[in-house]
Amino acid sequence: QVQLVEFGGGSVQAGGSLRLSCVASENFLCMAWFRQAPGKERERVAHVYFSTPYYADSAKGRFTISRDKDKFALYLQMNTLKPEDTAMYYCAASSGWCGRSSISQTDFGAWGQGTQVTVSS
Repeated sequence: QVQLVEFGGGSVQAGGSLRLSCVASENFLCMAWFRQAPGKERERVAHVYFSTPYYADSAKGRFTISRDKDKFALYLQMNTLKPEDTAMYYCAASSGWCGRSSISQTDFGAWGQGTQVTVSS
């Protein structure tokens, strides 16, 4: 059974940083970070296909996605955090192709339980 476990969330003040980690039970071609704020739809933050990263506009210049294939791990370094970054962050994985900018949550069959990020002003 595929498992994804996220950790690293927490509460920070605006302008601060957090690093999220996700460990999978196996390797995947495509891994991603999504987030969902209360009352809003789940949205993609960033994803990586092999070693090529793709970012949502909201993440460009502030967030960095990376992976360690040997550890089956995915990371999200978040800098210059804003209150609007407050959300539950989810790790997602797929064995399919995702070498394109536009992907959706339906492209992913494996999900973690989420980790909360709260940014205060």
